[in-house]
Amino acid sequence: MTMVRDIDARGMRHCETTALGVLLRHEGLDLSEPMLFGLGSGLSFIYWDSKAMAFPFLGGRVKPFELTKNLASVLGLDLQVAETTSPRKAWQNVAAPVDAGRPVGLQLDSYHLDYFSTKVHFGGHIVAMYGYDERNAYLVDTAQQGGAVSTSPTGLARARAERGPMTARHRSFTLAAPGSLPSPQDRIHSAVRTCAAAFLNPPIANLGHRGIEKAARNVPKWLRRSDDPQEDLPQAALLMEKAGTGGALFRNLYRDFLAECAELLDSGHLRTAHRLYSEAATLWTQVAALVTAAGTSGDQRTLTQAGSVLHELSRVEREAMEALSSL
Repeated sequence: MTMVRDIDARGMRHCETTALGVLLRHEGLDLSEPMLFGLGSGLSFIYWDSKAMAFPFLGGRVKPFELTKNLASVLGLDLQVAETTSPRKAWQNVAAPVDAGRPVGLQLDSYHLDYFSTKVHFGGHIVAMYGYDERNAYLVDTAQQGGAVSTSPTGLARARAERGPMTARHRSFTLAAPGSLPSPQDRIHSAVRTCAAAFLNPPIANLGHRGIEKAARNVPKWLRRSDDPQEDLPQAALLMEKAGTGGALFRNLYRDFLAECAELLDSGHLRTAHRLYSEAATLWTQVAALVTAAGTSGDQRTLTQAGSVLHELSRVEREAMEALSSL
């Protein structure tokens, strides 16, 4: 058995911040999950639908691995990324750092991981790997998935080789901290302004506050959009609320990030944005409950109400980001 020593296998709420936390704590940098998410400018929104999709996709964060790149840039970390089409080389890329005593991050499709009870393809899942033997690869995943977990080498290989939306070519990565790390406090301004600029000025109408407005117009049509609304709508609501694809989880993280920032910096703009994102998190929970109710009852009125709440959310989040852009 090969194991990295002194691993803090702490599962958090989001997969990418969980993996980042494992890698950075091993480097001596222990930041809260909201601080990791916020300094990585992780908050976003996307409403995506096409004829090829069984049901619309709502995303509440930046695309997979973007948070990692943002965080490495803002903190001056050495991010080393490996990608390959060769399964043999892919294994060498993860075994080498583990053999050298360093945990490694992996992007993969969670469908093939043995410990996942819900078998849904998601190619943007990220875990930290800290050990292996002939029978198991030892990973750290979210608290919801069990924190310190294991999967078979065969399952891991399939998860890394999967192709499709949001997948990567056997992507693995390590992080190294420089001798003198910058204070997170010194990086708050640039991180929040970067996030606000992207949210307020999206290149297409599916993104940012415009994407939430688009969701407000389209969610009331979901009973007609779905072939199986009793399955699709509650599933969409569950993902919004628990996985954070488009709902409260990432708003909760960003709200808590802003609360930490407000303790470090005396700023009315931060306090305003924190108040507004506290409101937004509550409203997203309401949307999820209304979507669930619509799927269960088939009552169009609940989806109409969800659309009204989404219109309000677009305004609330736009005003919060406008405050942050002035920081």
